[in-house]
Amino acid sequence: MQSKSTLVPMAIIGVLFFIFGFVTWLNGSLIPFLKVICNLNEFQALFVTFAFYIAYTVMALPMAYLLEKTGYKNGMALGLAIMAVGSLIFIPAAQSANFILFLVALFTLGTGLTVLQSASNPYIVCIGDIKSAAMRISIMGLINKGAGVVAPLLFSAFILSGIGSLEDLTSEAKEILASKLITPYIIMAVVLSGLIVLVKFSSLPELEFAKDDEVEQKSIFEFPRVVLGAAALFFYVGIEVIAGDTIGLYGQSLGVENYTSLTSFTMSFMVFGYLVGVFFIPKYLSQENALQGSAILGILFLVSVAISSTQSNTISEILWGYSGVRTIPDSITFVALLGFANALVWPTIWPLALEGLGRHTAKGSALLIMAIAGGAILPLLFGKIAQTSGDMQSTYLIGIVCYAFILFYAIKGHKISSWRSE
Repeated sequence: MQSKSTLVPMAIIGVLFFIFGFVTWLNGSLIPFLKVICNLNEFQALFVTFAFYIAYTVMALPMAYLLEKTGYKNGMALGLAIMAVGSLIFIPAAQSANFILFLVALFTLGTGLTVLQSASNPYIVCIGDIKSAAMRISIMGLINKGAGVVAPLLFSAFILSGIGSLEDLTSEAKEILASKLITPYIIMAVVLSGLIVLVKFSSLPELEFAKDDEVEQKSIFEFPRVVLGAAALFFYVGIEVIAGDTIGLYGQSLGVENYTSLTSFTMSFMVFGYLVGVFFIPKYLSQENALQGSAILGILFLVSVAISSTQSNTISEILWGYSGVRTIPDSITFVALLGFANALVWPTIWPLALEGLGRHTAKGSALLIMAIAGGAILPLLFGKIAQTSGDMQSTYLIGIVCYAFILFYAIKGHKISSWRSE
């Protein structure tokens, strides 16, 4: 149960997390869409994720110094303004169907999100008891991934309505289809501008940290739990983006209908995972144990992706039959199930990594945000291997490396207090 003093800040941050999720998981639909519009192969299409997520690495440290100057509240407003600019860049990109302009727009959106993420994640960690931080972040995750469920469905409904198959479109049809992106991104820019006003004039309190001389003397790189936590987040974001953003390409390769909406399946399972965090952490499940269980489940699901059928849908009928969805192969369902395994990784790593940082929290947050580069690099690696091997199904096994490091951090990495042997 949250205290009254935290409810208003959480409500405002919750709105921001919805924006994070909507903008981020729209990429899963944009990838196969731009692949057709801009005549790309699988490897080239995954530059969508590269341009978006590499912004976190490039801009994280500059944004951390900016937050120290502006404060967390003003930093959030600035992040929203940058995102509004990124949304507007989609207009000339759609008019020209120019892939480079699309990448510039995505990088700009990613830059704005870098500011917002750097400010909002430590905010949620620090406004209450550190032991229940994963529960609070799980609530934010529910909102975030709820938006991730909605975004691909809205994309399919409003952008692809009346189009039919995206295959074998004429050049004129591709231009018309690309132009349908303009209105949604104008609306997004207007909404983001409205949120600037909401944040700027809200009662959102500024974070304050007690001065600690011992902590003040340290470099952020002298905290192993932060550095190793950043590495764990690098692998986590990589496999999370692979699970959410490549499932559409995988479905397309298997001839699944409505493959642009498959990201919603992954996000739906993430929502279930966050519900576990909300109701079980910390009362029944510690943050460390939740992280360990997530890593083990991830490995099991990846093996299941590799060995399950690309034709039959026995598992899918069990999981989705009630909704009338019966045409999804089991291997795709296990890719979607990675969402459940991934759900509690982000919420548990943040409090484990940031505990006790004091005024170093902004820099610690920036280091963790830089790790989002995993979402730029690992999916691109995945795409290259899949293209070279011609076997996307087996390529998912590279994610075992990601979960293995996350498991190490859950068991031992977060407990290391010094780089020197004790």
